[in-house]
Amino acid sequence: MSKLLPGENLVLKDHPHWITLIKSLIVPVVLLIVVAVADFTILGPDYGFYTPNLRKVLSVLVIAIAVVWFVVVWIRWQSITYTLTDQRIKIESGVFGRQEKVIPIDRVQDCTTKQSVIGRIFGYGRVEVDAAGAQGAEILDHLPKPGDFRDQVFTLSEKRRGGGTPAAPPPTAVPANPSGL
Repeated sequence: MSKLLPGENLVLKDHPHWITLIKSLIVPVVLLIVVAVADFTILGPDYGFYTPNLRKVLSVLVIAIAVVWFVVVWIRWQSITYTLTDQRIKIESGVFGRQEKVIPIDRVQDCTTKQSVIGRIFGYGRVEVDAAGAQGAEILDHLPKPGDFRDQVFTLSEKRRGGGTPAAPPPTAVPANPSGL
């Protein structure tokens, strides 16, 4: 987040979980494996498809595609930011065009987390934030430690609303003989 409001304190700032990078790299990794296998089998000198420079050109081309793919995935991953302050939740996304969604913390009505088995193993999940006056839940997908985020939102929301834990009433003096006799 580039700017904080006056008196605002940063609680949490995060990007989607790193598993999103791994999921996006499956296609280029498979492509690299297919080309490597083809280089040593059907494109080799012992097979009918052998052309002296085809192996080199194909390998360099596939490596270049994989590198560009990784750079695009990395930039897209870095362009999504989830920020939680003591006053608001801010969701920023976009590389060239920027989109920002701000949810005031005192307007949050519900915060739901969802985690798959894989999400529980690797520590990520989906958080749905319902705010008063909003058209639906705002979704923070692949958020690291979604339970911690949810708990922070509820704690901050109660503090902003003036709630929190009620103070214990002061102890009253108990007479030594309550019956009065």
